[in-house]
Amino acid sequence: MGWSLVVIHPAKTAAEETRDGVICALLAYLMWGVLPVYLKLVGTVAPLEVLAHRVIWAVPFGAVIIMARRQGADVWRAMTSPRMLALLTISAVMIALNWLIYIVAVQRGQIFQASLGYYINPLMYVVVGVVFLGERLRRFQLVAVILATTGVTILTFIGGEIPWIALSLAVLFTIYGVIRKRVAIGGMSGLFVETLVLFPLALVYWLWLMNTGMSDFSPDKPLFSFLLVLAGPITVLPLLLFVLAARRLPFSLIGFLQFIAPTLQFLMGLLYGEVLTTAHVLCFGLIWIAVGFFVLDAWRAAPQTA
Repeated sequence: MGWSLVVIHPAKTAAEETRDGVICALLAYLMWGVLPVYLKLVGTVAPLEVLAHRVIWAVPFGAVIIMARRQGADVWRAMTSPRMLALLTISAVMIALNWLIYIVAVQRGQIFQASLGYYINPLMYVVVGVVFLGERLRRFQLVAVILATTGVTILTFIGGEIPWIALSLAVLFTIYGVIRKRVAIGGMSGLFVETLVLFPLALVYWLWLMNTGMSDFSPDKPLFSFLLVLAGPITVLPLLLFVLAARRLPFSLIGFLQFIAPTLQFLMGLLYGEVLTTAHVLCFGLIWIAVGFFVLDAWRAAPQTA
């Protein structure tokens, strides 16, 4: 008579699921927050080529994850649905432009503005809900929007600079988020389809650079070329971690944790010696107070459990 050993893994408790979710979220926002370090390391590469490498190397790396998570059916459904594919093509363009502007911002020493864009992005979602969806602003939301608007206005008029990088990043990512909410597909599967849509253009552009000798990717520079290949995992991994976190954490906690990334980006700006003017101090001070009201509102609005 044969015996077989069956190992039963007990289901995780709610506390363990929350712990795992927080760990995944922290890792995701940490990777997004220190992304300027990577972009500085490849700072000699033209922004369009960096973008091309993000797309090209995200495809094989993403394919491995899609197969491991058995999400091929979701990808196929999106690729064969004209409506889903059209929406994901638009969202692909939005996120590609977002990535490109962010790369340009870091290379030009405008990390402060880039971080500002991701601070005001959640507040812009609130504005979109009011203007286009007929939602009503709650008291703390209204205060947050007024403070953020005041901060951007101060930077524009007192600082003498229109924060076009911050506003462009926030607008593009808001449009991206609105489109993705209309497509019934998971975060990882959706990103994979978006990179597949962008892949042919990115590959043709890169091959043209290689043929004309203008590419920074070269067998003669193996370590530097490996850095460019890392653009794939650096693009895909944070999103995968975020998806895992979103499944385990309440929206209010995700809303609070999302401000870790722009805070780290702000610190990166200080690390790389960007000039922190009085206008920047006033702007970011008001933005941080606005974030406090935003988080407080999300906490008050979240269903309370015993």
